[in-house]
Amino acid sequence: MNVCSCENTHRHTLRPSQGHQQPCQAFTLPGLQATTTPGETPAMVQLLKGGAEIHQAIVTVRDALNQALDEELERDERVFLLGEEVAQYDGAYKISRGLWKKYGDKRVIDTPISEMGFAGIAVGAAMAGLRPVCEFMTFNFSMQAIDQVINSAAKSCYMSAGSISVPIVFRGPNGASAGVAAQHSQCFAAWYGHCPGLKVVSPWSSEDAKGLLKASIRDDNPVVMLESELLYGVPFEMSEQAQSKEFVIPIGKAKIEKQGTHVTLVAHSRPVGHCLEAAAVLSKEGVECEVINLRTIRPMDMETVEASVVKTNHLVTVEGGWPQFGVGAEICARIMEGPAFNYLDAPAVRVTGADVPMPYAKILEDNSIPQVKDIVFAVKKTLNM
Repeated sequence: MNVCSCENTHRHTLRPSQGHQQPCQAFTLPGLQATTTPGETPAMVQLLKGGAEIHQAIVTVRDALNQALDEELERDERVFLLGEEVAQYDGAYKISRGLWKKYGDKRVIDTPISEMGFAGIAVGAAMAGLRPVCEFMTFNFSMQAIDQVINSAAKSCYMSAGSISVPIVFRGPNGASAGVAAQHSQCFAAWYGHCPGLKVVSPWSSEDAKGLLKASIRDDNPVVMLESELLYGVPFEMSEQAQSKEFVIPIGKAKIEKQGTHVTLVAHSRPVGHCLEAAAVLSKEGVECEVINLRTIRPMDMETVEASVVKTNHLVTVEGGWPQFGVGAEICARIMEGPAFNYLDAPAVRVTGADVPMPYAKILEDNSIPQVKDIVFAVKKTLNM
């Protein structure tokens, strides 16, 4: 068994001759040039744009999540973290590194291997006025606790006519990883996005991870935060603003990662990076893609998506989950039902995971989740190229 040296995940293992699914590299903003040695993580770097100095940090998603938890634990004594191995072991993926030593047993709590049990404890604590962050080692294990998430957390405010709030965050890795097969690889964005009473966020970059987690902890509603295990070790630029302890990203607001005029690409989590790579490939052929990072699954920012479709007249959605009743299907349906439908010059196209349980074999795994070539093919299809 080969262990990945990039620390993409705590348990990121490589089969013989497998290599990474995607090289670990920093994502840089267009038009900015780094003035330090590549790979300094996390380190303050200076980037130049038009002669003005902009202070940026290169921060991994793992460290961004750790910063967010640290800042919110420090800011609000009602906040606490619980889950399997989150305390003395520093978390299965080292997201909670150093927090137990800093805040102690009452704020960072190791739990038994019983998702139903510790999720119930967290929901009860939220009803009593605390602000728990409940970590699932993988969202596949949240199925053990789904009664607490849906029937207790999501519905209590409605059923109590607003007298009971449940300010809780359920967070952890979601979707495909590397070589963990069918029972540890499914995407739950559509599952939880289907449920009224929940807010659902899905970060891509380090800024997304920090800003959305802080916003989720401060929200008075239950929030499901779906992270990507494969992004934990990936470094991104973090702006000076995002380094502030008061930096939050509003839940329900998408971000246009790249402006374009020919086609709109909409994605969340890791596929956002694939869309940007596909956009770079297509740009060489004269096609300018507008790339939208949803950030939030529920409530979904359809205003940003619709405005982009009105501009580009073409739509491609990209997600790692299964096709039936997926996030892309919801986006396409709402475009069809709204005024932006009249601006489409071609049918919308979905790029999704394959409609099968995730296989273990590397070549089958790669063919079961969207790749850059699949996005390029979909764009050319909708543009009739």
